[in-house]
Amino acid sequence: MKSNSKLYKYHTTNLRSVRAGLDDVFSSAKSAIARKRTTSVPTHLRLYAFLLGAWAECRLLKLLYEPKAFTDAERSVVLCNKALDRWHTVLKIAYRRHYRVPKATLAPPALPVTAAERLRVLRSLLDDDLSSIITLRNKLAHGQWVYPLNDALDDVAQDQMDQLRKENLLTLKFKTAMIESLCACIHDLVVSRPTFERDFDTHFRHIEQLRIDTTTRDYSSWQRQLEANYERGQADFRKRILASTEKDNDSQDTL
Repeated sequence: MKSNSKLYKYHTTNLRSVRAGLDDVFSSAKSAIARKRTTSVPTHLRLYAFLLGAWAECRLLKLLYEPKAFTDAERSVVLCNKALDRWHTVLKIAYRRHYRVPKATLAPPALPVTAAERLRVLRSLLDDDLSSIITLRNKLAHGQWVYPLNDALDDVAQDQMDQLRKENLLTLKFKTAMIESLCACIHDLVVSRPTFERDFDTHFRHIEQLRIDTTTRDYSSWQRQLEANYERGQADFRKRILASTEKDNDSQDTL
C-alpha cells in the first residue's frame, strides 16, 4: 500500500493529465464550431462532459489526500459513497470538524447562522448546478450519449436526459470553474477555519458570477463570433496566398 503522500502525487498527476485532455477537447470543439462542422459538435460536447465528470472525481480525490486535510477514517467515510454523495459527505465532515459539531444537525443553534447559510449555499451549488456533470459520467462512459438509461437499463433516465440537453460547451466550461471554487472553499475550511471565513465571500462572488454566466451567456452569439473569426482568418490567409502568387508572377515576368 502506497503512502498518503505518494497517493496525493498520483491524484495530482491524474488531475493535471485529465485537465490537459479537457483543454484539448474544448479547443477542438471550438474549431469544429468555427468551421461549421455541426455533426461533430455533439460528439465534442459529450466527450467534454465525460472528461469533466472524470476531472471532478480526480479533483475530489486530490482534495481528500491534501496534506493535513483529512484523516484515513474520514477518507474512508467519504469513499464508501458514490458520485454526488461523496461531495456532500466531504462537505459535512469538514463542517463538523471545524465547527465542532460531532453529532447534532448542522443548523443553528449548533452552527452559527452565518456558517449555516454558507453551508446552504455550497449544498445548493452541488444539487442545483453540479449534480448533472458529477452523475452523468458513468452514463456517458457506457455509451449512453443520447439516451441515458436508468439503473435497470429498461427505460430512459428522463431527469439526466433533460440535464444533458441543457448543457453546451460554455455552460460546462463555467461549471469547471465552479468546481474549482467549491474545492477551494472546502480546502480552506479543512485547513484553516479563519481562512474559510475570510475568503468565503470572494469565492461566493465568483460562484454567483459563474451561475449568472451559465444562464445568461448567449451560446448562439459565441458560436457566431467563432465562425466570424474563422472566416476573417481564412480571408486573410487567401489574401496572403494571392499576394505571394502575384509577387512570384512579377518575379517570373522580370526574368
